[in-house]
Amino acid sequence: MSSPDEGGSRERPALTRLTGIAGKSFADEYWGEKPLLTRARDAFGDLFSADAVDELVADRGLRTPFVRMAHEGSVLSSSSFTSSGGFGAEIGDQLDSAKVLREFAGGASLVLQGLHRTWAPIATFTRQLVADLGHPAQVNAYITPASSRGFDPHYDTHDVFVIQIAGEKRWTIHEPVHEHPLADQPWTAHRDAVATRARETPTIDATFAPGDVLYLPRGWIHSAVAQGGTSIHLTIGVRAATRFDVLQRLLAHAGDDPELRRPLALGVDHLAPSFQAEIDATVAAATALLERVDAGDVGSAMERSFEGTTRPAPVRPLATAELLADLAPATRVGWRDGLPAHVRDDADRVHIVLPDRTIALPAEASAAIHALTLADQAAGDLPGLDLASSLVVSRRLLREAVLVAR
Repeated sequence: MSSPDEGGSRERPALTRLTGIAGKSFADEYWGEKPLLTRARDAFGDLFSADAVDELVADRGLRTPFVRMAHEGSVLSSSSFTSSGGFGAEIGDQLDSAKVLREFAGGASLVLQGLHRTWAPIATFTRQLVADLGHPAQVNAYITPASSRGFDPHYDTHDVFVIQIAGEKRWTIHEPVHEHPLADQPWTAHRDAVATRARETPTIDATFAPGDVLYLPRGWIHSAVAQGGTSIHLTIGVRAATRFDVLQRLLAHAGDDPELRRPLALGVDHLAPSFQAEIDATVAAATALLERVDAGDVGSAMERSFEGTTRPAPVRPLATAELLADLAPATRVGWRDGLPAHVRDDADRVHIVLPDRTIALPAEASAAIHALTLADQAAGDLPGLDLASSLVVSRRLLREAVLVAR
């Protein structure tokens, strides 16, 4: 429900667990600017393990693109580690544990992608981290056999947190050749410069042990080699919104301005010096437009973009339906974690504005709704409502997947 306070002092439990420092210190000194290596303060065994890898590979029926494999920096064809699931599951994009074993024993690395969608402990942690950062995140696991090189030196177009889960891996990190790259500015566009920089003295050259955590801003060049036995690490990718994103939202208003819709001069020569006059006129009209744009409109557009790239905590349809049939007044209910919503009051109604719909309730429910956004409540004892009305509101919001039972 709430957003981070721009690097302020509020608690950020997931971020602090990763970095070991206060959120404001991280925001001021490291965010988007330089790496931070935090030596083991936490084993992170509750998030992931070798047993979790085996369960996902052997028992969960994972399919591409949730899995990929690579050998010596080259991505393998999916047919080398997938097959049909047999009768009733004939599509040949399902992980084949025997093929995975063969490739892994032969030196290939295994990448389990989108663990924030497929592994519950990581999903829960990621939702908290997204709330702490105010930017969307996703999680992959990299399982690397002994002495495997993994991927060549490269940079990512998103920030990452790396958590070493098992084994050891040596990481080599160099300064950027292209600072703060956007999603359409991959490292391959600077391949030669990346290769040259990777031969220089690194900023960090360290072997990570279980529990070590690295924060790496986008653009920083990195490569890794497993040391000794099998290495498992999690990479949390963070798609940070940028000022370029804000500018794009601002320019989305350009189509509303008649001066910017005006045709260029008849017979315009784009290569002639006279074309500068058209550029100057466009800059003047755009400047005037930017001065008129309401910051609230841009903020709303950015919020919608954020909501479109994150998912709230899942609900359990059958258990919830059974609960609705006989909701006990003492049942604790609370706002669904990670659900983006805004509560708006008017004279007659209280409105819960969700990304895909708006729920309107009588104004008498306003105190109850606002209380629910702050803390869990008893289903039959919502602030400002009697027992019967409390249960009606609780049932409605449970059915709408706004509330969940605790």
